[in-house]
Amino acid sequence: MTSIETDGDSDHKGSMWDLDQKIDQPMDEEAGRLRNMYREKKFSALLLLRLAYQSLGVVYGDLGTSPLYVFYNTFPHGVKDREDVIGALSLIIYSLTLVPLLKYVFVVLRANDNGQGGTLALYSLLCRHAKIKTIPNQHRTDEELTTYSRSTFHERSFAAKTKRWLEEKAFKKNAILILVLVGTCMVIGDGILTPAISVLSAAGGIKVNNPEMSNDIVVLVAVVILVALFSVQHYGTDKVGWLFAPVVLLWFLLIGGIGIFNIWKYDGSILKAFSPVYIYRYLTRGGKEGWTSLGGIMLSITGTEALFADLAHFPVSAVQLAFTLLVFPCLLLAYSGQAAYLVNHLDHAQDAFYRSIPESIYWPVFIVATAAAIVASQATISATFSIIKQALAHGCFPRVKVVYTSKTFLGQIYVPDINWILMILCISVTAGFKNQSQIGNAYGTAVVIVMLVTTLLMILIMILVWRCHWILVLIFTGLSLIVECTYFSAVLFKVDQGGWVPLVIAAAFLIIMYVWHYGTVKRYEFELHSKVAMAWILGLGPSLGLVRVPGIGKYLPVYTVPEDERFLVKRIGPKNYHIFRCVARYGYKDLHKKDEDFERKLFDNLFMFVRLESMMEGCSDSDDYSLTGQRAELSRDCLLPNNNGNTTSSMMDFTISSVDSIVPARSPSHVNNTLKSSGQGSSHTEVDELEFLNNCRDAGVVHILGNTVVRASRDSRFYKKIAVDYIYAFLRKICRENSVIFNVPHESLLNVGQIFYV
Repeated sequence: MTSIETDGDSDHKGSMWDLDQKIDQPMDEEAGRLRNMYREKKFSALLLLRLAYQSLGVVYGDLGTSPLYVFYNTFPHGVKDREDVIGALSLIIYSLTLVPLLKYVFVVLRANDNGQGGTLALYSLLCRHAKIKTIPNQHRTDEELTTYSRSTFHERSFAAKTKRWLEEKAFKKNAILILVLVGTCMVIGDGILTPAISVLSAAGGIKVNNPEMSNDIVVLVAVVILVALFSVQHYGTDKVGWLFAPVVLLWFLLIGGIGIFNIWKYDGSILKAFSPVYIYRYLTRGGKEGWTSLGGIMLSITGTEALFADLAHFPVSAVQLAFTLLVFPCLLLAYSGQAAYLVNHLDHAQDAFYRSIPESIYWPVFIVATAAAIVASQATISATFSIIKQALAHGCFPRVKVVYTSKTFLGQIYVPDINWILMILCISVTAGFKNQSQIGNAYGTAVVIVMLVTTLLMILIMILVWRCHWILVLIFTGLSLIVECTYFSAVLFKVDQGGWVPLVIAAAFLIIMYVWHYGTVKRYEFELHSKVAMAWILGLGPSLGLVRVPGIGKYLPVYTVPEDERFLVKRIGPKNYHIFRCVARYGYKDLHKKDEDFERKLFDNLFMFVRLESMMEGCSDSDDYSLTGQRAELSRDCLLPNNNGNTTSSMMDFTISSVDSIVPARSPSHVNNTLKSSGQGSSHTEVDELEFLNNCRDAGVVHILGNTVVRASRDSRFYKKIAVDYIYAFLRKICRENSVIFNVPHESLLNVGQIFYV
């Protein structure tokens, strides 16, 4: 019988097979071809325009709907002087120029991990250039992957000194991890606040022409829309995604056109706001009230993080083209048009957007605005699902069910548990605050913290990855922090006016993520300490029997591992033992498909290894190999029967060095062509072993799931007992079982449990 051992807890490292199922869903050949074409960055002008158009519906919905609520949140108590409107417009203009345009479009977008964006992608990129992971899992064989892509630098360079400084103390690694988790939690907060403020602002349009209408009706309409939005998530955005790009394109053309009309009709002199002098006048004249109003102005750049987080769907050049040619100019025109209207109607700040719309097209614009708000909400909800899945891959989130809603499009996933949690929190925020002002304060707090986290990570990227001169790093850091710290200081004044909401949400998710990761680390340390030495196992001889060998699963800090580089195969001990070490490597965007598909590929690669080994008999090089990992959603040891009929383990000792070869298992065609070109046939020994492996495959598979339980020791401090015995234990209890997530048949499942005290 052939047995496949699977380590049961995704929060710990189990054994040999790293089947870390990541964010991406299955792709057909055409989708794979398009993605490869994207990565090559070779586009015709027509294709680039088409991709830029498609990016509108995915990337720019959130940023594009900001004109709905910016001026209301900037002047919640009305406008006192027309010069204030000009000053606020000047701040909006330069905020859009410095943050989305200069910082993100021309700098941060270049810091992608092979096309993947977001806080966790930056973290993975950094982990390949410095050993900053709290669980070390990097090995030189992994660096040979085509997707690993890391830089080298001189030993005495500033980058090398920075690398050594980061690696020398464990608390620095933990500090970077916490920084990344804070940014991730704030993005999750965006997924709650964006639908609330966007839909509520859009729904507010029904009250403009009906002033006597109660605000409760507006809130009720917004809640109904939100319930409908979250209820259709399980269908996947590909079902309605074809509507996104035209809706957002029409939205930008409408707000840009209305802006031009209002500038021409009301006050063309508003364009003098392009002079930064009016920023100085605004801040000096407004005092503390003017300073705190920056929290509202900052909402003009909300959604900027989506430029980076949603980058996986499109090439950088397409996103840049869409922003510079359409999004940026239309936003400037929209805000300028509203400002031109406001200087002549100072008492209309609360609903400046809808009041500035020409009456003849009011209701069509209202419908498009509502649709655009839904698109913006959909984009942030989908991004939240991806972020949760990515955190799961890093061992920082409890196991949740992930549904892949499309076989064609990238990034189309649905997380049911998170979806309903988001809906409840979003409705609670909408119904609890009932106005845009307090939600806007909360939204601004979340956005500015995410931007600060990105800036701090970008400093390390520029030093370690790009190897920029320290002067360039200083210029980027200085400009970014001046703008973002200014806004951060402004939102601090509004913590008690709604700004506390994202802080509470982020704190809750941070505790969950860090405690889960802490349990993962302790599990890793226990299994590494309690491993069984390979020399002792081999000393038992070929009649080994069934042996449980704790192993460490493997997560690679790359976005994907190509199929022909996924498996590493190695023989352990003499041939008559029939023990193999096999490692399946996955990136954080890869998907582990059905078990039978994996098992087929596993045996195919074992066959290829045996054939290649026979062909290259006596030519193998020595290879010291140690393999550790951060986590495995599905880790496996292959247990193969020996010649005596007993079962031996294709186990992995992750700390020993061996003289056995470990080689990438290539595709069958690759090996067959090699064999043909060498003119070698199959030896008698090879045929026997291939027949033996075929018998193993036909015998069936047994899944052994590890269930190590982490408990706090009696002498632990009270906070550790709370974290481990209550929070961590509760999370393990409510999260999904691995046997369910992995679709392991009950009749072939064996659970193995043990307790570890920390």
